[in-house]
Amino acid sequence: MAGSPGLADLDARSREVFGLIVDAWMETGEPVGSRTLARKLGRPLSPATIRNVMADLQELGLLFSPHASAGRLPTDGGLRLFVDGIMQTGGLTESECADIEALSAGAGTTLEQSLERASRLLAGLTRHAGLVVAPKRAERLNHIEFVNLGEGRALAVLVDEAGQVENRVLALPPGLPADALQRAANYLQSRLSGRTLEEALLEIRAELENHRAEIDELAQGVVEAGLAVWAGERSQDGGRLIVTGRARLLDDVHAVEDLERLRGLFDALETRENILRLVEAAQTGEGVQIFIGAENTVFRQTGMSMVVSPYRDGQERVVGAIGVLGPTRLNYARIVPMVDYTARVIERMLAPERGWDE
Repeated sequence: MAGSPGLADLDARSREVFGLIVDAWMETGEPVGSRTLARKLGRPLSPATIRNVMADLQELGLLFSPHASAGRLPTDGGLRLFVDGIMQTGGLTESECADIEALSAGAGTTLEQSLERASRLLAGLTRHAGLVVAPKRAERLNHIEFVNLGEGRALAVLVDEAGQVENRVLALPPGLPADALQRAANYLQSRLSGRTLEEALLEIRAELENHRAEIDELAQGVVEAGLAVWAGERSQDGGRLIVTGRARLLDDVHAVEDLERLRGLFDALETRENILRLVEAAQTGEGVQIFIGAENTVFRQTGMSMVVSPYRDGQERVVGAIGVLGPTRLNYARIVPMVDYTARVIERMLAPERGWDE
């Protein structure tokens, strides 16, 4: 086939049959046969005629048959056609809107607590898994020290005011005297304490470049190595992934191989690389993005679909993403506006005038 078909390539009868197959599959998860379609069609067509239409749709790559004698199921490409062309995105009920709006009424909560509530809410409303990529945190720092590991390496230990500890191994400059690590730690402690790393970086780098630092050249090498490691890794930090409703994904498991794919999905959810990819995927276009089955590079082997939207801070910077994860037979018409509305509520919560408890 030279290219993927569009709705304009299908006649009215094919569109009707195709739409009914997708609707029935989303409802039951089972292959749809010609006799079932004959009862649902609004026009008199024999099962033999319907089978011919289904064969044409299969040749176009929109349907497939899991077994020789089974009915048909939509392919990922068929679902994409359905989502892009047949689905009419409807509005939300007043009750659903009120539930989502209540997220912004959480006085006395932190941003991360509100995002966890948003993830739980989407999981409950959609009966699938809700996911949120929370913005990376910029905690103020409390303590720093270097521990000599020998063989030209040191462990840099950084503790923030919330008690979170970060450890990094860094290479030491050759010929470093024993007390240089302590001098470097004292220098950084005086400039980092009570600030975020980002706040202190510019001043420290300016001092080092202008040779105003109160340390010798070898200790300065330790400082520069530590800053390079921390700044480099934190700039790649995509934030924390919050997933709720994971047990709901088990509702669609029917075989051992499904369980294995689901286990692979849970593993994928835990990696920082995939958190970054989620945010990047959400930034590829305006508004809600829909990734069906193999279209989703993060969970390609799991057979899952994802509806995800970015959310922005008061400076219009994309700082996170929120969405729903579930089987490919998601109710897209209901979930797309739900994810979009939730993302807009979160953006209002991130407006400059909205203060968050630390």
